[in-house]
Amino acid sequence: MVAQEEEQQQQDASLVEWKKKREEKRRQREVNSKKEDDLLLMTAAEEKGGEKERARNVDENLQEEEEEEEEMPMIPLAKRRRMEQDQFLQESMRKGGRAGRKQRELMESLQGKSVAEKTNVGKTKTLAFEATNKNTNDDDDHQQQQQQQEGEGDSAPVESLLERAAALQQNRTEEEKKQDKRKEEEERILRESSKVQSNALQGASELAHGVIYKDPMPSSWTVPRYILEQGEPAWLKIRKEWHMEVEGETVPPPMKRFSDMKLPPPILKSLNAKGIKRPTPIQMQGLPVALASRDMVGIAFTGSGKTLTFSLPMVMAALEEELRMPLIAGEGPVAIVMAPSRELARQTYDVVHEFCTTISDTPQYPQLRAQLFIGGESVRDQLQMVQQQGVHCIVATPGRLRDILKRKAMTLDICRFICLDEADRMLDLGFDEEVGEIMNYFRHQRQTLLFSATFPQKFQQFAKQTLVQPIVVNVGRAGAANLDVIQEVEYVKQEAKIVYLLHCLQKTSPPVVIFCERKGDVDDIHEYLLLKGVEAVSIHGGKDQEERNEAIAMYKAGQKDVLGRFCVFAGFYVTIVAVVTLFTFTVANTF
Repeated sequence: MVAQEEEQQQQDASLVEWKKKREEKRRQREVNSKKEDDLLLMTAAEEKGGEKERARNVDENLQEEEEEEEEMPMIPLAKRRRMEQDQFLQESMRKGGRAGRKQRELMESLQGKSVAEKTNVGKTKTLAFEATNKNTNDDDDHQQQQQQQEGEGDSAPVESLLERAAALQQNRTEEEKKQDKRKEEEERILRESSKVQSNALQGASELAHGVIYKDPMPSSWTVPRYILEQGEPAWLKIRKEWHMEVEGETVPPPMKRFSDMKLPPPILKSLNAKGIKRPTPIQMQGLPVALASRDMVGIAFTGSGKTLTFSLPMVMAALEEELRMPLIAGEGPVAIVMAPSRELARQTYDVVHEFCTTISDTPQYPQLRAQLFIGGESVRDQLQMVQQQGVHCIVATPGRLRDILKRKAMTLDICRFICLDEADRMLDLGFDEEVGEIMNYFRHQRQTLLFSATFPQKFQQFAKQTLVQPIVVNVGRAGAANLDVIQEVEYVKQEAKIVYLLHCLQKTSPPVVIFCERKGDVDDIHEYLLLKGVEAVSIHGGKDQEERNEAIAMYKAGQKDVLGRFCVFAGFYVTIVAVVTLFTFTVANTF
């Protein structure tokens, strides 16, 4: 027991001793920390005091220099330079020697001359000075030359370009400033109006990965040998005869007959049945370019046959793909045509569908199927053919086609041909976003065709930058009216237009189309003509698609004599029917 108690006492004593040592160490650390803090405070105070002292010394020195400068008299720079040169010459003369005697003679010759002559003689003094100091370095010589130039210019003030610009800016009147601001605003508006979305015809994945196609699409179509043997002079003669302007590399030759283009017999038979015996100028050059799978920009006036120029290559591409490997349910399309309005899309679809039906009805030829995708109709009915049989050719408006692709009801995996009818209007009127989204669904290179009757220069430059080695085919003058149409302009007061309209209709035999600037004007004219006993129908964007289709069908069938419509897309489908008279109730901005 005693041993245990002693051991416990020793442990307690050692514990107390350890606590004392720990407490001493803690106090020592606190003292050291306090000393360091005091030292830092002292150092900071000294540095702060030193900075104040240095700042005070600098201020005193600046004040002394300013006082000295105020006390010194103002001497012109040229005069001060001459005084320094005279002082240096006097020191040299005191040293003697041959150089000193020459300088003394020079100084004596200067006595009695005018102040104006002294300036010229100053150059001689400088030359003498340079002769006596040949061992000086190049920097001193350069400095002396600058001094001579400054001496010749006397004390003339030197004005910088910035100072001159500021002075001119201050001297301008308020009217001039307003004119400059107006010009800048006009230039900005013109720059914005001339901009086109540069990636409207490129997919997002292609832009992200930097994919650039340099070579055109391969094609199995070739130019006949006897056409090639004619040579370039014969081709140029044909283009000059039919007023064709062609730009691009390795342009296929123009062809005057459909048979030279190697079209299948069912197509030639269908063209003969329609009374189309020979191609129009845009078809002579445009069809060979499109059949060769080249990217193309086609420009020709309304009614020149542009629809046939891109419809035939579209059907030929579908026929080639079907012969290579038949389509099954869910596949397609092989070719797409996009139009900005529903009526124009339906007109193009009728042409494409007729060619596909002609080929399908011919023995030993495969079945070709075409489908129309436009708004205002059932999406389920439009997708039925794609999902059950597969489709080769599609004619669509951008909005409906984009919605179908977003639903993943159809893909563009095998699509190799795309055409934009009235491309400049489509891109200029806000469809560039829809077209850009549609391009994102392409997975490979495709042939791109752009057609329009009015193709401004900014869109031509845009097409040349985005297409692959494009060929521009321009027949006539871009935006020019058809020479077969007689245009008459009559000025009528606003309140008398609707009355004068009935007078014009009495002089014109049906059918007649009336274009108006506003939808309300279409309804007003339609109601007025019905009250006057005229068989008239009207269409515009505010009507249902079924009503619009029925109105056009009745007008085509001859049941109605007058068709009134909204003219936002007037130039797009004037060729829906044979227009005898074009009367604008309110003159459109595009006219």
